[in-house]
Amino acid sequence: MKLYIKHMVCGRCKRVVRDILEELGIEVQKVELGEVETGDWPETVSIETIRQLLAENDFELLEDRKAVLIEQIKTLIVNEIHHDRRERPDHQNLSDFLTQKMGYDYSYLSHLFSAIEGLTIEKFVIAQKIEKVKEYLLYGELTLSEIAWRLGYSSAQHLSNQFKQVVGLTPGDFKRTGLVYRTEIDKVGGSK
Repeated sequence: MKLYIKHMVCGRCKRVVRDILEELGIEVQKVELGEVETGDWPETVSIETIRQLLAENDFELLEDRKAVLIEQIKTLIVNEIHHDRRERPDHQNLSDFLTQKMGYDYSYLSHLFSAIEGLTIEKFVIAQKIEKVKEYLLYGELTLSEIAWRLGYSSAQHLSNQFKQVVGLTPGDFKRTGLVYRTEIDKVGGSK
């Protein structure tokens, strides 16, 4: 059986979810961000028990097909930006990539995402990229040009302009403030 779980954004999340299910005696076959494949379940374990234990750890069990699609879109984007799991060839644009991976027309995915999340896929991607830029700036290991290249911006100036538009500070000003204005990955972009 496949379970779809919201708010799984890192390796630690995968371990926590695996531990929850294994403690219930559920055979866990595969764990990916947002998705778990299970084998046999003890008869005493209900879906409600799983839902409750996941909720206690800030996860949400998804059963609505549209919510599952949205979470899968978010997971693909988060993997691309935050976890260096580039599945998308450099020449392929995001809309074609999502269409290929999801098996749905991009206009359907885009409308569904906007209706449920209250922002476009493009705005979600920008918010995720800006959060990754903040991380890189705080680490101080890369130049702005290197950050721009890693995140697929056409130039450091383009990145800088977008950063200022979203954050209200230039990347340099952000770095100089010394304040940490970071957002948890699963909260970036926000939803309704």
